[in-house]
Amino acid sequence: MAAMLPDVNLKAITEGDLIQVRNWLLDPEVNQMWYGCDENNQPLHTGYDLGFKEPELNQLVVRLEQDRNRDVMSVLDADNKHVGEGQLVYEWSLLEAQLFLLIGEKELWHHHYGTAALIKLLDYAFIDKGLHRIWVDVPEYNTNALHMVDHVGFVVEGHFRGAHRKEGEWYDSSVLGLLSDEYARRRSRILESV
Repeated sequence: MAAMLPDVNLKAITEGDLIQVRNWLLDPEVNQMWYGCDENNQPLHTGYDLGFKEPELNQLVVRLEQDRNRDVMSVLDADNKHVGEGQLVYEWSLLEAQLFLLIGEKELWHHHYGTAALIKLLDYAFIDKGLHRIWVDVPEYNTNALHMVDHVGFVVEGHFRGAHRKEGEWYDSSVLGLLSDEYARRRSRILESV
């Protein structure tokens, strides 16, 4: 019998959510599954600089809300607790987006929160935004993420050499893509097979 996916929702990111993401990424175990650290041992992030000062938070939220080429969303659990972040970076002329997903609450890892959030992001991208293709760039050392996107139906389209830094070393990554019609055919089976 398949396990049920946890209930998650997406919402616009808030000032408090930005602080929480930064706090998660200060944990080496979390940031090594994301983008690691720079040469000054500061966590790397995509979409916005984690070095923000708290008085700048309102401006940062407004800038993120106004960016038509990127959606940054908070992932909430069934109790409306902020547990992660999802991003879609659009290439509108191609009707595609790169997807980023972080579950920052480590105690929720390996409990299908990533899969549930991924499905919400894909529904949003394909159904609400009308996109044709979603792609991800997964470092070779993040085997759990590779397994998750493979399970959902992403197909390996290529590799990036030396694309992700971890503990001072450069690692390759896999580029995987999913088309809207593939997702539509697989969605109900995905929900049944977790």
